[in-house]
Amino acid sequence: MRKYLLSATAAMAVIAGSGSAFADAAAAQKWIDQEFQPSTLTKEEQMAEMEWFIEAAEPFAGMEINVLSEGIPTHGYESEVLTEAFEEITGIKVNHQILGEGQVVQAVQTQMQTNRNLYDGYVNDSDLIGTHSRLQQAYNLTEQMAGEWSETTSPTLDLDDFMGLQFTTGPDGNLYQLPDQQFANLYWFRKDWFDDPELKAQFEEKYGYELGVPVNWSAYEDIAEFFSNDVQEIDGVRIYGHMDYGKRAPDLGWRMTDAWLSMAGAGSPGEPNGVPIDEWGIRMEAGSCNPVGASVSRGGAANGPAAVYAIRKWDEWLRNYAPPGAASYDFYQSLPALAQGNVAQQIFWYTAFTADMVKPQSEGNNTVDEDGNPLWRMAPSPHGPYWEEGQKVGYQDVGSWTFLKSTPSDRAQAAWLYAQFVTSKTVDVKKSHVGLTFIRDSSVNHESFTERAPKLGGLVEFYRSPDRVAWSPTGINVPDYPKLAQIWWQQIGDVNSGAFTPQEAMDRLAQEMDITMARMQAADEAQNVYGGCGPRLNEEKDPSEWLGKGGAKAKLENEKPQGETVNYDDLVARWNQ
Repeated sequence: MRKYLLSATAAMAVIAGSGSAFADAAAAQKWIDQEFQPSTLTKEEQMAEMEWFIEAAEPFAGMEINVLSEGIPTHGYESEVLTEAFEEITGIKVNHQILGEGQVVQAVQTQMQTNRNLYDGYVNDSDLIGTHSRLQQAYNLTEQMAGEWSETTSPTLDLDDFMGLQFTTGPDGNLYQLPDQQFANLYWFRKDWFDDPELKAQFEEKYGYELGVPVNWSAYEDIAEFFSNDVQEIDGVRIYGHMDYGKRAPDLGWRMTDAWLSMAGAGSPGEPNGVPIDEWGIRMEAGSCNPVGASVSRGGAANGPAAVYAIRKWDEWLRNYAPPGAASYDFYQSLPALAQGNVAQQIFWYTAFTADMVKPQSEGNNTVDEDGNPLWRMAPSPHGPYWEEGQKVGYQDVGSWTFLKSTPSDRAQAAWLYAQFVTSKTVDVKKSHVGLTFIRDSSVNHESFTERAPKLGGLVEFYRSPDRVAWSPTGINVPDYPKLAQIWWQQIGDVNSGAFTPQEAMDRLAQEMDITMARMQAADEAQNVYGGCGPRLNEEKDPSEWLGKGGAKAKLENEKPQGETVNYDDLVARWNQ
């Protein structure tokens, strides 16, 4: 590999000279001084890292590339600020487009189906790792970094510093995606209300245990009932004990595939995903790469008692305890709800939007005090009665740079340089402060986040804790994410509309997934579409042969055990240890 790491003295010598290298180095120094602080690197180390980018980008200078990501604050910062910095430093112009998550998935799927180069790089959720590793239409980064892309792979990339690489690694052990942003779905609650002595006394008198962070769904339901129907009003404002959304739209599917069934207890123990049954209810035996079914009759759990319980509770809570109109909200409409300050808790809240929840009162955020301190906190989401030790307890989104083979190698390498730039140690601490979506251990442990932690409601403590590994993205059991994900929202939407019961909807969902996987199996057997790792469905059996016998869990007689809570400060103390 070429040696690009110039010393500070050498860098100054370049600046003293003339030509394009002078402009690039001067631009790098300007951005380091004015924007890329703080950093885990010294300014001299940052400059050395930027010198490598300057030299590595020379063959691509003047190129204009197109990349795509969904719309969260992290990507807004990349699109509006980091593209400008990258162009000034490297000479490569990046059009970083932002669309909705569903449109990003659709664009990825369209490029894979047509082999037309729509974008040179995507920030594509690691939920598609099972798809990319099977279809082999994405560049294998492990192979590329060791081969054709070795000259454009930064010597300071430091893969070991990334927290989410296990989520972007295929069953073959190869890396297919590079994390760009990472966030979990956690429990969110109004700590100021939970700490109110009068409310605490009222709750304990009614339910017989302390008002605190719910450990199980029984406690969550009790708390939702308490605030919605007993408290009802605080400071003259009508309040509610729960928030969610239910509009029949693609994001309703993600609401469920993002580990809702697993949180209830469907699936099997195992990290980062259940083995043999994952959080979608799809079964794939240990050591295999072939999914064998989603229906209970094939050994899956998508329509088992735990999954049906999960959907029933989602529907009940949405109707009984959420603000009026929530059942007709989509994901994006539901986002501003918490900031209004009339919701006590949310079982499922994405930390990607922490940046919005720490805005001052002057910007319409009623969940911080006059000094900007959060009145809320985040904590682990509670789990349902079917959950058992060792199961994942929530979802973690890892939006990751993905490059498709239908993109010409030179354009893909230019985009690869941009991906490394926006995740580099020079940039990452500042980007993490803007978006609050950590990808590097070194960044979350930086002293600047120790100072800022009290303003972030538990986010820093969570990401510094070993507990974070119990939250994970969709895993490798899902053979083709775009094809299967679109089935979910339509069936779940039928529950919200009242067209089908939860059991009927989940039976239809499981059947549709099996039908779709049967088509994948036929394509794989005929044309090796999935590299031999497509589905190989089990023959159907009477569900009783699977229930409670290594398949879906049998129905519990009591699906509402005693509520259990934990003191938040004790929880954070454990994280800090």
